[in-house]
Amino acid sequence: MTAPLLLVIFIILVALAFDYINGFHDAANSIATVVSTRVLTPTQAVLWAAFFNFVAAFGFGVNVAKTVGKGVVESGGVDHWVILGALTGAIVWNLITWYYGIPSSSSHALIGGFAGAAVAKAGLGALVPSGLLKIALFIVLAPVIGLCLGFALMVATMWVFRRFRPSRVDGLFRRLQLASAAFYSLGHGTNDAQKTMGIIAILLFTGGYLGPEFYVPFWVILAAHLAIGLGTLAGGWRIVKTMGMRLTKLRPVGGFCAEAAGAVMLIGTALGGIPVSTTHTIAGSIMGVGATQRLSAVRWGVAGRIVWAWILTIPLSAAIAALTWLILPHG
Repeated sequence: MTAPLLLVIFIILVALAFDYINGFHDAANSIATVVSTRVLTPTQAVLWAAFFNFVAAFGFGVNVAKTVGKGVVESGGVDHWVILGALTGAIVWNLITWYYGIPSSSSHALIGGFAGAAVAKAGLGALVPSGLLKIALFIVLAPVIGLCLGFALMVATMWVFRRFRPSRVDGLFRRLQLASAAFYSLGHGTNDAQKTMGIIAILLFTGGYLGPEFYVPFWVILAAHLAIGLGTLAGGWRIVKTMGMRLTKLRPVGGFCAEAAGAVMLIGTALGGIPVSTTHTIAGSIMGVGATQRLSAVRWGVAGRIVWAWILTIPLSAAIAALTWLILPHG
């Protein structure tokens, strides 16, 4: 086995490690509401979410993977060391924010790392402005759309069930939340696992292992979904507390509306090839649901700290990745 092939295998393993970390870092996005409303225990919730993270491999395409692989950095500016630097920047930032319980975006950490390492190697000309503009636009739009969908769905649900006893509504939505959590986990799996697929596919493509056409091999799809599913099994209670309990107090009906709104957003953008943040989406949905009670029901101080983490994710993961590329023995 040659040294270049060994390096490729090592980087693929690092990419799958990132995917695994993404799973436990972003597990809170899938299970926070269903745990905070006490519909499922944390153990039951991660099993439920992990299963649907993996099932998402079968049926939602690879449009996001193609965007990440070809729409962030020009393929001519990519080599093994750029990808290794990108993954290192994303993993380090994810671990920092996980340790402090800050729900930052694994997706944007990866994209920031990819851009930072590429700029360190080839300058700003290595970037694809149109792809980065689309991603930057949805940094703003994802939480806003999530908030609006969560608010609208909660208002509509309250109107439909306005004559029902609260205890009966809670009982109904405790059961429905199982479906909404599964739906959201499908969205989480298909959107987030595809980002790792895109990184592995561009690694294989630039190394000459895919031939003249860029595509995502089926084994890469299965491996990425398996890794994110196993990571979700590892859980992430620090962030679950922030997302499910500190942003606003949720009842089962609110948990259902937040998850359903987030799932619609995630699956819609995945089909459109737009890599969005599951963290931004569900946080916006939760805030939209909370705002239907009254604006003060949302703990805006906690929300503000989360927004600062969002703002810092891309530049700091890019800086870590660029520094990593400079240190690595590339050549």
